Amino acid sequence: MWQPNEADRAYRAYAESLILGMRNNRYSWWTHWRECADYFMPRRYKWLITPNLQNRGSPINQHIIDSTGYLCAQNLAAGLMSGKVSPIQPWFGLEVGKTDSTETTPASLWVAQVERLLRAIFSESNFYPCIAQYMFDLVVFGTASLLIFEDYEDVICCRNPCAGEYYVDIDGRWRPTILALEYVMTIRQVVMEFGYDNCSASVRSAFDLPNGAGLTREIIIAHIIEPNNDGRKFGVPEHFKFRECVWEWGGSASPQNNSSAAEGFLRKTGYYEQPNITSRWYLTSNDPYGRSPAMDALGDQKQLQLESRRKQQAIDKMVNPPLVADIQLKNKPASLLPGGMTYVTGFSATGRPGIASVYQSQFPVNEITEDLNEVRERLKLTFFNHLFQPISQFETRSNVTAVEIQQRRAESLIMLGPVFERLDNECLRPIVERVFAIAKRAGILPPAPPELAGKDMTVKFVSMLKVAQDSTDAVAIQEVLSMAGGLAGVDPSVMDNIDIDFAIERFSKLKGNDPRMIRSADALQALRQNRADQQAQQAKAAQAQQLAMGAKTLSQADMGGGQNALSALTGGGNG
Repeated sequence: MWQPNEADRAYRAYAESLILGMRNNRYSWWTHWRECADYFMPRRYKWLITPNLQNRGSPINQHIIDSTGYLCAQNLAAGLMSGKVSPIQPWFGLEVGKTDSTETTPASLWVAQVERLLRAIFSESNFYPCIAQYMFDLVVFGTASLLIFEDYEDVICCRNPCAGEYYVDIDGRWRPTILALEYVMTIRQVVMEFGYDNCSASVRSAFDLPNGAGLTREIIIAHIIEPNNDGRKFGVPEHFKFRECVWEWGGSASPQNNSSAAEGFLRKTGYYEQPNITSRWYLTSNDPYGRSPAMDALGDQKQLQLESRRKQQAIDKMVNPPLVADIQLKNKPASLLPGGMTYVTGFSATGRPGIASVYQSQFPVNEITEDLNEVRERLKLTFFNHLFQPISQFETRSNVTAVEIQQRRAESLIMLGPVFERLDNECLRPIVERVFAIAKRAGILPPAPPELAGKDMTVKFVSMLKVAQDSTDAVAIQEVLSMAGGLAGVDPSVMDNIDIDFAIERFSKLKGNDPRMIRSADALQALRQNRADQQAQQAKAAQAQQLAMGAKTLSQADMGGGQNALSALTGGGNG
């Protein structure tokens, strides 16, 4: 069991006070998140962190009748994923000093190799499923958090705390660098994650039960990650930029009141880079939490559910309406339920049929349907769905090119420019820098060339607008080369106007090909020089062979007097 020293006790008291203060500051967002979760994403929210709940799998989306709002939020999250962090195409690039991965120099090839290794790490780990959930959380709750830890098997391991589990605070530069967590773990998970010796006596006792009954019991874990630059001496070395502490918070819904919680830490460590990645959608001043499209669409989503319910009630009463009848038929209580019967004295004397519908007018189902469609369209606009569906804008045309669709989509995404900029700064850039540093410490990256030593690395992102522009430029180059190739059959000198080497290199760069496909200038010059030398040697050999054949021919030509043509030319003869 962890034996706390004086620094640990001070750190533990500080951490508990910090998390309670952050809980108070989060309260208004916490209650707003609950409404967003009820109407958009019920499974990604925790109202109270309570262990050993038995109803986790119960239906909890009773507020959702029409799923349009959920689907709109899902479309926006998928659009962000494909537009910013697509797993099927490069979405970031590295630049060391002024060297990027688009050239053919050794330094540029090293940068390209590092980019490929980082993309492989992202693909082979659980990063893409986690970042997809991250985008969905950001769209619905306005705030999302991701943890990136080093992993022996996959290099990195990512985790997504859900809304209600985390608390966020900002530093002096208004960056969301402080993260506190409350979550539940089973006894087995605690022991496997933090080690048997670091666990409390109660956890070890439950783990040691011979029948395994204690392995699935849950306890509450508290977890804080924050910058390590405030001068507090908690036993975390100052060369770590961030510090972390994890402890057993207890087993009740109000763990801060649980005096039986273990005194020490499950883990206390430091990180060279920020492991907690938190982003916000919209910001108001220096709020630690963001506001989301789902918050803007909450009114429409509530209206959609209410009108959908009323429409179904109207249809139900039209198909199976409540009825009225004369009291002489049967003496029973009235009913306005679908299919119910209400008995009225003297009803037959009114001239109406003996049994008739309560309602004499039709319900405005068509009008309700029209209004529902208007609400659905507002939801799509609020969630920017029109920006991610460019093909539907060309319903009247059939000659649409892929480049045109890509350009239309890229231009539309300009509307999300501020959101994308914040996403780059608060999420994607720290992620790439964190994974690069982890891979470097693990010895996965190749040694850097000497000319890059001491230079700063910059992360560049490949925007959809840039991809569309590159595609257009590549098509233009291809058209020029095709035209010149056709004219070369009429006038070969037309190719003198084009620098073929530059055109090929530029085209390959625009298409995003591996720079190793194109030879460097030095390698190309050496190859051409070698070819020229070989051609010169072949020309000399051919000339020598031609001279030898000519000499043979002359030696066989009889000039008379026992003299041949060769001897006559050389002045020789019989003498």
